[in-house]
Amino acid sequence: MLWLGFEFCVEGWMAMAVSQIVEWLDAFKLVPVVALESHCSAEPLAEALVEGGLPCAEITLRTDEAIEGIRTLAQRDDFLVGAGTVHSVAQAQQVVDAGARFVVSPGLNPKTVQWCLDHHVPVFPGVSTPTDLEMALEFGLTVVKFFPAEAMGGVRMLRALSGPYGGVRFMPTGGIRQENLRQYLALPQVIACGGSWMVKSEWIQQGDFETITRLTSEGLELAGVPKRKRLP
Repeated sequence: MLWLGFEFCVEGWMAMAVSQIVEWLDAFKLVPVVALESHCSAEPLAEALVEGGLPCAEITLRTDEAIEGIRTLAQRDDFLVGAGTVHSVAQAQQVVDAGARFVVSPGLNPKTVQWCLDHHVPVFPGVSTPTDLEMALEFGLTVVKFFPAEAMGGVRMLRALSGPYGGVRFMPTGGIRQENLRQYLALPQVIACGGSWMVKSEWIQQGDFETITRLTSEGLELAGVPKRKRLP
């Protein structure tokens, strides 16, 4: 009986953790997708994003410094850090050990998704077709990444997918920029958009964090959401 109670407790905690992350992403509407060339840039990047009103980032595993960057940002209590471009169970373990609060992948790797679910880690795998969505639903997922958004038909494709999959919400990423941001966010099934236009690698490397703050602030104004200095 005690073990059964423990299982209920874990399941309840998992549902709460996932719903909390989803609630935050829904409030932010924007998720900066970052490639860090140096983990030393993580802290000033976070400061720039917070100053712009967006205490959140997805650090992609496209560089050797990504894990250390996640570890640095995870130490802040005012910032939500996730990991992107996660291709395997081994990488999922690495980023979670480093402190990532959620996992994002460009595609749906069943083993990676299952590991995340087994370890109560919010996971948002990439989908682009009805077949992908069927697989996501098999895992009980109702929030997924739509990638590469623009290349796969953009807003029109999302509208088409949302007909037969009305219970699924999307985080479109890939080709999102200031010019088309409002078109995506106007769709009720879009929870947030991932983008890198406000966090370009060259600006981070050059220390041009003022530009990052300015574009982040402008992005939130376009999204029509309040700026936040810390997590809601």
